[in-house]
Amino acid sequence: MQLPTILTLIFSFALGLLPQAASAQAALDVRVAAPGDDLVLQMRAAFVKNDRKPLAALLPQVQGHALEHWAAYWELKARLEDAPTQEIQDFLRRYAGSYQEDRLRADWLTLLGQRKDWATFSAQYPSYRMGDDRELRCYAALIAHTQTGADTSEEVRRNWYALREADQGCTQAAAALFASKKMSALDVWRKARMAMEANRPQAARAAVEIVAPEVAKSVVEINANPLKFLRAHSTAPGQVRKELVLLAIIKMATNDADATFPVLENKWSVQLSPEERNWAWGVIGKQAAMRLSNDALDYFSRAKSDADLNDEMLAWKARAALRAGREPKWPVLLAAINAMSEEARKDSTWVYWKALALKAKGGAEQAQVNALLESIASVRGFYEQLALEELGRKVSVPPRPAPLTAAELDTARLNPGLNRALIAIALGLRSEGVREWNYSSNLSNPRGAAGAMNERELLAAADLACQYQVWDRCINTSERTRSEIDFAQRFPMPYKDAVLKRSGEIGLDPAFVYGLIRQESRFVMDARSGVGASGLMQVMPPTARWTARKIGLVDFKPHQISDRDTNIAIGTGYLKLVLDSFSGSMPLAAAAYNAGPSRPRNWRGQSGAPVIDAAAWAENIPFAETRDYVKKVLSNSTSYAALISGQPQSLKARLGQVGPRDAGAIEAILDLP
Repeated sequence: MQLPTILTLIFSFALGLLPQAASAQAALDVRVAAPGDDLVLQMRAAFVKNDRKPLAALLPQVQGHALEHWAAYWELKARLEDAPTQEIQDFLRRYAGSYQEDRLRADWLTLLGQRKDWATFSAQYPSYRMGDDRELRCYAALIAHTQTGADTSEEVRRNWYALREADQGCTQAAAALFASKKMSALDVWRKARMAMEANRPQAARAAVEIVAPEVAKSVVEINANPLKFLRAHSTAPGQVRKELVLLAIIKMATNDADATFPVLENKWSVQLSPEERNWAWGVIGKQAAMRLSNDALDYFSRAKSDADLNDEMLAWKARAALRAGREPKWPVLLAAINAMSEEARKDSTWVYWKALALKAKGGAEQAQVNALLESIASVRGFYEQLALEELGRKVSVPPRPAPLTAAELDTARLNPGLNRALIAIALGLRSEGVREWNYSSNLSNPRGAAGAMNERELLAAADLACQYQVWDRCINTSERTRSEIDFAQRFPMPYKDAVLKRSGEIGLDPAFVYGLIRQESRFVMDARSGVGASGLMQVMPPTARWTARKIGLVDFKPHQISDRDTNIAIGTGYLKLVLDSFSGSMPLAAAAYNAGPSRPRNWRGQSGAPVIDAAAWAENIPFAETRDYVKKVLSNSTSYAALISGQPQSLKARLGQVGPRDAGAIEAILDLP
């Protein structure tokens, strides 16, 4: 059997008699193929197919294997619905403290909630350490409310609103709280509104079933043809009917905000309550803002109370204010941010822009401006770096933490969960390995107690991942430290000779290349996206073929895209062509690399559109993934430039400004894929 080369290691797993930590470490240190590897992979394949028979047959043969925890989990999870309680509890005891124990407990809790076995659920829930499953949180809140009468509406509302799809736990909890008058009809209708806007009709119908079951079937009709529904209901008597009308207006707005404007303005606006009317305008404004329409702020202005808008609407109102002209509409921006929830206002995005809005306001606000900027200023991210520059400081490499001691390194090296994670990744079980690594560094600290690792322990765990060239875990773990920041660890430079050589040959900033690779693949050579992009620079096959022709790479074959040097050659070649096409603008080039070049061309605005700060432009990118991508690539690049040059760097200089393309300019490449 040939193992994946991701770690360039061949593992042999110690069998049965050694303690867990020593066994796992032996698995990493001994470099010969391991008995049982093929069986583990066969079990994983059977689990994916939900084929119980081979799982049961193979499990005894992998006992003592370093990944026995996973094998036992797959086998029991596949038949959990039929498993005796005693067997489940035996598993939890046998693998106590591991990711697999907590994962199976979560699976069991979900099943117990569905069965309404509240006694067993209540006994098991306190031992659930991850605690990140929103449906389980709702079940726990439902039990607390049912058994003690506690008002758990805020907990349920928060988790229910955050879930996009219909679920049993939060829906059931919301129904119980509504029945006991702890949640209002408006709370439930707002869930239906958000689900309709997100194109989740089943979730919308589940909410309407709670508050008005007699009209729940109307949700299907509204989702299929909202305008037809409105025409069939020329007036809106009664609160329920008005809410259905609002759902139809919301659905229309998601398809065409501008066409929805006259429908609301000329007919339905006067028939809705002020809160409903404000919500409708908020949705229309948000949808227009996401399409970068110049009418967005006009639509938002028709909502007479920002308090009736949710955080998503207010965020897009703020974004629309940012791109309203050469100078943002600062009063509108400030009002939108101030109306956000406390949690949203704490996001570094809105801390930064609030500071700039107050700065523009002038007067006695400067102390508050500085306090806001100081609260986020650091080298750790996009707005954090911008805040540094606003305070007159550039991005510099922070002092390196004190060297890790032998004891600290040993603690990470002997951590059984981290070792299992590395072994799983080396065997090609990346999903399992990543989940176990994250759990082990978040909820199973080296001292054996529940709770996250401290910063020194995180640095040691990141060092372990770096040693084995598992760069994504190295980076993600190192990123979690706040005071002890190891820039060289957080921004590694694998394949340095190849990247610097190729970048120099084609005149491309190596810091920009590294910033992009770090975001694209985290330096995972065999990374492959859901849409087929491959390798370090995540190049799509058609793009690879096109670029190979453009850069004169003769006899290129599609399989070569997985080769490191070929991937770097094609990825950097394409990036250079994109960058030249956008006149050297890194934000536009990064957006084009992620979303295709046609989209950022449109996002620049039409002729006559204002030239704006590129940070404001990036914040208005309609796709959340691309918006986040551009900000991270530029922030990464600034950090890499500081590392490579040894000199303080300016993120603002890399951002520049963005405006419509000069009508007289000739695009370098017109056929960019």
